[in-house]
Parts: sequence; C-alpha cells; structure tokens
Amino acid sequence: MTAATKKTVLLVLRHSPYGSGLAKAALDAALASAAFDQSVDLLFMGDAVLQLQPDQDSHPLGMKTIGRQLASLPLYDINHVYVDAQAAARYNMDLSKAPLQTRPLGGQDMHQLMVGYDHLLGF
Repeated sequence: MTAATKKTVLLVLRHSPYGSGLAKAALDAALASAAFDQSVDLLFMGDAVLQLQPDQDSHPLGMKTIGRQLASLPLYDINHVYVDAQAAARYNMDLSKAPLQTRPLGGQDMHQLMVGYDHLLGF
C-alpha cells in the first residue's frame, strides 16, 4: 500500500479496563488495523484513562493485564497515544508512569485531533 492510499485510524477508547470486553476489543482492533498497514493512533477519554494506570494486576479477575498489552503497541508502529487531560486529572493520574508514552490534550485539541483522521472507531 502506498503512502498516498494509507488510511489514518483513530481509536477512541472510553471504557474502564476491566468492566467489559471493550478495552480488549479496542486493542484487538488497533492491532488488526496496524497489521493491514493502516496508520493507527489511540485517544483515551473518560474512564478509559484508567487503562493507563501502572502496575495493574488483573489476574484475580481471570483476565490479562491491559498495561502489558498497551506497552507492546509501539512494536506494531502504534506510537501516538493521546489522553483526555481533564479525565487524567480527575483520576489523579501520573501519565509519566503509564505503560506507554502519552500526550495529554484539552477539549478543543481533542476535537481538532478527531477531525484529522480518515476513520474513527469508538470503544
């Protein structure tokens, strides 16, 4: 696929990491899109910022820890990860300790980000 036909995809994540299967479904969609040579970025909004908490242990829930999966995204050329700055502040998140590098954005910046993509996928 040439650079001129390569589509850009923004996955907008809005749900907490372990309350449903949506966080895992979002990661699966990101990896599948990247495997098909799409340019994939992520935006964590609202409760989804909790997916970025360091040192999670989901084994008591019988699930894989989402932080480890997130940390592997750069291996698939998923390098741009954006975070709703207001949500991160609401949860007192220290984004420097997130499992991957993030960029916090305000409301207007998130809107500008979203309009710049060919496809938006919400989870």
